[in-house]
Amino acid sequence: MITLYGIKACDTMKKARSFLDAQGVAYRFHDYKTDGIDRAHLEEWTDKLGVDTILNRAGTTFRKLDEVDKAELTREKAIELMLAQPSMIKRPVLETEGGLTVGFKPETYEALFSKS
Repeated sequence: MITLYGIKACDTMKKARSFLDAQGVAYRFHDYKTDGIDRAHLEEWTDKLGVDTILNRAGTTFRKLDEVDKAELTREKAIELMLAQPSMIKRPVLETEGGLTVGFKPETYEALFSKS
């Protein structure tokens, strides 16, 4: 099963969902705002792709943090921040069978689903 993680109102999420819908790709949408996110997912994602790929440092939520919270950012500290504020997770996160993709680029999604 394909799961698309993100926030419903996000423009990038809307593009990813529109792409999947147009391609007829069946997926489950997991909204961080309503469904939350668990530690196990964040640990798995950061193990596979690294904290820098998962944590959205460019987003408003992260930028508004106190400097103390941004300083000496370890994997554990980043996971705690993302658990407390899921909007700090880059989006979308697309889980496919055996794969994990962060962000939306049409050409990346095309390559993933061209065999479908």
